[in-house]
Amino acid sequence: MAKLFGTDGIRGIANKDLNALLAFRVGQAAATVLSKDKEGQTIFTIGKDTRISSDMLEAALIAGLCSAGASVMPLGVVPTPAVAYITVASGADAGIVISASHNPFEYNGIKIFNSKGFKLSDELEEQIEEYVLCGEQLPDKRFEEIGRVMEDGSKWVEVYIDHLAGCAEGEIRDLKVVIDCANGAACRTAQQLFSRFQIEYEIIKDHPNGININDCCGSTHMDILSRTVVAGGYDMGIAFDGDADRCLIVDENGNTVDGDLIMGVCGRVMKAQGRLKGDTIVATVMSNLGFHKFARDNGFKVLCAAVGDKNVLDMMLKGGYNLGGEQSGHLIFLDDATTGDGQLAAVKLLSIVSSTGKKVSELVSEIPQYPQVLLNVPIEGGNEKKNLIMKSDKLKKDIESAERALGESGRVLIRPSGTEALIRVMVEASEMTLAELTAQNLSNTIKSLINIANY
Repeated sequence: MAKLFGTDGIRGIANKDLNALLAFRVGQAAATVLSKDKEGQTIFTIGKDTRISSDMLEAALIAGLCSAGASVMPLGVVPTPAVAYITVASGADAGIVISASHNPFEYNGIKIFNSKGFKLSDELEEQIEEYVLCGEQLPDKRFEEIGRVMEDGSKWVEVYIDHLAGCAEGEIRDLKVVIDCANGAACRTAQQLFSRFQIEYEIIKDHPNGININDCCGSTHMDILSRTVVAGGYDMGIAFDGDADRCLIVDENGNTVDGDLIMGVCGRVMKAQGRLKGDTIVATVMSNLGFHKFARDNGFKVLCAAVGDKNVLDMMLKGGYNLGGEQSGHLIFLDDATTGDGQLAAVKLLSIVSSTGKKVSELVSEIPQYPQVLLNVPIEGGNEKKNLIMKSDKLKKDIESAERALGESGRVLIRPSGTEALIRVMVEASEMTLAELTAQNLSNTIKSLINIANY
């Protein structure tokens, strides 16, 4: 079992779980593993979000990479998908992102992309992990073999923004939009991107100070965006998370439009135009049952991967599909990107709203949403504690009992978070009160198991 890499790279509290020494060793190990069987020098791109710890971790990673013989092209603060795109466009061998995505500022993380812009395979992550955790001094280079820090990669960020703007389908015009940058990486690119279109827009939460990333803003906190849209009479609001690989929408009435709904709108258009490969969207087990019904009614399928955009992407690649994502806003348009890209998703939806002349609420009104409740139960004690609780006979029995009570019109999904010290409880039911009661009962079961030694 992985000790460092989780479902979305390495993640933890800066200077507690993830410090400069660990980042240095990750840099050394990544350069060593990804330079094997390669002639000439290995080149990494590296980008970061706006967290106060990102500069520290960037310096340590660059030092580790260069000490192991790799050269580095720093991109500065950029969205995660920008690093994936630029790695491919520039011909680099790999890309590294320093970010903890939607998590609070005290967390940070390290994600690595290969030369094709995809997250590393489990096998390569395990090889890097073995080097990092071996406890021995890692191989380093001498003399002219030491790596260099290359020129600033700002010109490649412009190339990325040009690419996003070019993904618009038809003109984007005559809309009034609010854009929430979550005080994160989108602050670097949003102004340049959305100024390309003939729309009136306001950008909020674009003054990062190192500790306000995702703080009561962005795709995990939609209240301010919702109020701003309604008060200003805007057509829609767009919310990114800290590294801008997620996108959620607020309609003109202030209602949240999640990833299921965005995929439904885009999927129906792509299906009608003959562009939805395999007539299939890849979602996750979290996707609402109403989304599945909408897909059936409109002649396409929804396949469910395990939670995590990496799992969604794996299923897309294996099946040859080109649209997938998560309810949380990770949306993958594989014809245009190799990973979830919030700004790309926004451009796609803006294109549809502009070309149809319909309000966002009209576009999503045909996609039913069954009442769904998600509760997070904090679990101290790491993955071992979470796994023990998940294996509990008591929890299994309570889940089975809840599923019988809900019948065919509901479902239960309980899973440990891959990035946080949480167990997530999701319940769908025919009525909201039933979903809330069932979710609370199952959460209470989990809480009762936390302090029991043997399950």
